[in-house]
Amino acid sequence: MERFELRFSGNAPLAGRAHVGVVASGDLEVLMEPSNETVVSVRTSVDGFEKVWRATLARFFARHPVAARIEINDSGATPGVVSLRLAQALERTKA
Repeated sequence: MERFELRFSGNAPLAGRAHVGVVASGDLEVLMEPSNETVVSVRTSVDGFEKVWRATLARFFARHPVAARIEINDSGATPGVVSLRLAQALERTKA
């Protein structure tokens, strides 16, 4: 199991909180809440992919510069699933 925390520039505050996904084979859980800065805590069952995580998250936050505290609990999700779950969580914060 690997854990790391990443920080990104973000200035658009969230309207609310969100919880999407489940921690299961090939999937992940995303918890998102408003914050003054963008901090992403990743807990993954797959070691050695921090570089891929950085690139995937950097692309997402380049398109969506939100200020949020985000927890990701991963069980082997692909970068496409990561992006999908983040987009779903972001959409839920607007509801």
